[in-house]
Amino acid sequence: MEQFERFQKNPKMVDPELKVFFEGMDEADFNQTISTLQTAPETNTIQMEKIVEAVKLAENIRTYGHLAAKIYPLGNSRPKVEHIELENYRLNKDDLKAMPAEIICKNAPTSIPTAFEAYEFMKEIYTKSIAYEFHHVHNEEEKNWLLEKIEEGHVIPSLPKNKKINLLKRLMEVEEFERFLHKTFVGQKRFSIEGLDIMVPIIDEIISDAVHDGAKNINIAMAHRGRLNVLAHVLGKPYEMIFAEFQHAPNKELVPSEGSIGINFGWTGDVKYHLGLDRQIKSENTVKAKVSLANNPSHLEYVGAVVEGYTRAAQDIRSNPGYPEENGKSALAILIHGDAAFPGEGIVAETLNLSRLKGYRTGGTIHIIANNTIGFTTESLDSRSTRYASDLAKGFEIPILHVNADDPEACIAASLLAAEYRSVFHKDFLIDLVGYRRFGHNEMDEPMTTSPQMYMLIHKHPTVKELYAAVLKNEGILEDEEFNKFEKEIQEKLEKGNDKVSMIKKEVEIKVPEPPLFYKEQAAIKTSVPIETLQQLNQELLQFPSDFKVFNKLEKILNRRSGALAEDGKVDWALAEILAFATILEDGTPIRLTGQDSERGTFAQRNLVLHDSETGKTFSPLHHFRAAKASFAIHNSPLTEAAVVGFEYGYNVFAPETLVIWEAQYGDFANAAQVMFDQFIAAGRAKWGQKSGLVLLLPHGYEGQGPEHSSGRMERFLQSASEKNWSVANLSSAAQYFHILRRQAAILSRDEVKPLVIMSPKSLLRNPLVSSSGTELSEGEFKPVIEHFGFKREDEKVERIVLCSGKIAIDIAEQLKDKSNYEWLQVLRLEEIYPFPTKILKNIFTRYVNVKEILWVQEEPKNMGAWNFVEPRINENAPNGIKVTYIGRRRRSSPAEGDPTVHKFDQSKILQAALTRVEEGGGLNHG
Repeated sequence: MEQFERFQKNPKMVDPELKVFFEGMDEADFNQTISTLQTAPETNTIQMEKIVEAVKLAENIRTYGHLAAKIYPLGNSRPKVEHIELENYRLNKDDLKAMPAEIICKNAPTSIPTAFEAYEFMKEIYTKSIAYEFHHVHNEEEKNWLLEKIEEGHVIPSLPKNKKINLLKRLMEVEEFERFLHKTFVGQKRFSIEGLDIMVPIIDEIISDAVHDGAKNINIAMAHRGRLNVLAHVLGKPYEMIFAEFQHAPNKELVPSEGSIGINFGWTGDVKYHLGLDRQIKSENTVKAKVSLANNPSHLEYVGAVVEGYTRAAQDIRSNPGYPEENGKSALAILIHGDAAFPGEGIVAETLNLSRLKGYRTGGTIHIIANNTIGFTTESLDSRSTRYASDLAKGFEIPILHVNADDPEACIAASLLAAEYRSVFHKDFLIDLVGYRRFGHNEMDEPMTTSPQMYMLIHKHPTVKELYAAVLKNEGILEDEEFNKFEKEIQEKLEKGNDKVSMIKKEVEIKVPEPPLFYKEQAAIKTSVPIETLQQLNQELLQFPSDFKVFNKLEKILNRRSGALAEDGKVDWALAEILAFATILEDGTPIRLTGQDSERGTFAQRNLVLHDSETGKTFSPLHHFRAAKASFAIHNSPLTEAAVVGFEYGYNVFAPETLVIWEAQYGDFANAAQVMFDQFIAAGRAKWGQKSGLVLLLPHGYEGQGPEHSSGRMERFLQSASEKNWSVANLSSAAQYFHILRRQAAILSRDEVKPLVIMSPKSLLRNPLVSSSGTELSEGEFKPVIEHFGFKREDEKVERIVLCSGKIAIDIAEQLKDKSNYEWLQVLRLEEIYPFPTKILKNIFTRYVNVKEILWVQEEPKNMGAWNFVEPRINENAPNGIKVTYIGRRRRSSPAEGDPTVHKFDQSKILQAALTRVEEGGGLNHG
């Protein structure tokens, strides 16, 4: 009683075993337990010690029962686990029979009278086809909820007859589809689901529960294994369309209403097991929800972050000023992982880490590990350092169920528990679906060469369809005639779909079509904003609540902006950005900006989220100006690149009307998200017809800060530049930044929308030569090429044209600002490098009839930066047969010097060569 009183004051004051015993008890429960014990024989100190042992036994069954569970279809013998065996405790059967059931399990059914029956009941629950791991979940409410669900016997309810029959029919569809592909398209890759067939009914159940709970969008991410089956049976992709892709037939002819989603029509397209699809769930002709399977490349697990972005975009309500309103129940993400990839790919941990962050949470994701206990040819002991493939999830306090894929009803129960837990607690849940892989990795492999023992078992092992049919026959629910009828109907449907493809293929001449013109020429867009509007916005954005105290030094900096739009004022980079954002919001376009330290800005330039210097409360001016017509979301991201870039790409694809911006802390840090750039952002339109208007801000410029704080790796984006897949810009003025952001916002809903890659500045953020007048914002426009405006000259006198981009252009401008004897020189700033401004450049060249040399000047090494991209394009348009000459650092393996003194020396040599006439020793090739 004393211990119970201590527990009521603070649960941590009692031993862990007693803490578990007391949990969930109120005063009446406790008194009833004491009364029961007092009537039991020999209630004394020894009896209390036995009670503590019994409580410990119960707790260890919950903790270690999973080790003895029957979760492996190919090895179903239960190992003996000492922690859960009675003989390993100072107890015997009679001891437990003398205790009430509540000692072992307070949630036990009333039909269980004593602790011994409760012990057997607990062992049965925790060692059957579902193994439970949730002791790493520290929230007591969640843990008690799980205990009640599991121990009250609600986890595996008895299914009604019709549901059992429908479940069997679903398993038959899954298996017969794979068998048909196997015999009809011999030797072709399909990444069969066989061995994990139950995954399709699990997804069905989760979707059904989510829609019932109010979800309007269900977004699924998965790799190749089982993808064709999920497309056919969950997404409803017609069999004939899938067969057409195997036969390389024109599937557009087969289902015209669907359009083309295969490899034969579109741009470059993609292989069939990378493709996604959308499906509408209807009820009485009313669309209740949309199910989407995301397109993804062979880079396993990366699509998970993209789908989380889809889901958050579906949940956010962006129509009002301020942060978007979140509705977590309106959309659900289902991520299907490989058992080798889940612990092996770092992107998984990055994505899990997003799950509870305010800028990235999605109200709980349901994860399924499609666990066939092998990765290609690598078995588990070589692919992970953990007992289970799912162990990574424990660090994020995600409940885990391991379930035997050969027990369909247990698997359905697991999906129901996952859906309910997510609905109640808005947290992630993981189902480790343990099965096997019936064939090799891609049906062309022979697994007996590398895993002979495993595959000897698999070859003898019946399918889940056969196992479950036998169960239903034993229960008297299914007759052989009914089973044969189902089988025949499914086979006829498959054959009919294949016959349709064969007939179409004979009638249509197969050609490789020309790619359609996805990107039209970009029409002129007015991006200027009246000066009066800008002045009004600027004043509003400098107003704070009367009780809000901005840090005094920052307040002085911000107040300098008040005169920036006056006749003699100057708008710096950060002010141009906030004015662009404000005018875009005024136009009704939502904005989402994320990145490491983006609220303040890496270089303390932005300060869009202000902190009260006394209370720490926050205030964002862009949430409170009167003309705002849409939401503005800004979030500091976790120290992650790949998952966040994928998330923002997914958000943008799902919410194309939103200006989504990701900012790298330094441009080089984008290296860690290279898969996202290469496989999704650069090529998603060409492969999948997937539009994106994502903006990437990559701080770039050589200031002597070393290799990782210099280059945004422009060359990598230019190397992937083709088919107008994105814009790559390296800007040199605040006005240019203002106009390009507004241009991007204006094309979001147009067919010519494409991602925008900006090499954004560091030292230039506050450089006076980068600042712009208010007139340049109110009357100007974005210019792909800028002619140097620091000095005048006659076109006929120009003998040298220097082409450059970004920061080096400002370095040159600083060299020239106090000099007037450069009438022989013209400097052209290439602001948008791709699409390359061919016509503009050609027109400029024609004005300089006496030009003798054209130089490309850059601060990046010769094998980096824009040189390799621009050289052939400049030469193609250069007048008088002139070939462009390179001025810059020599080829290097590392992007920049680590020593600031060496950097300054090299930089001065580049500028000297660019600005000194040939007869004076300039214009030399420094490559």
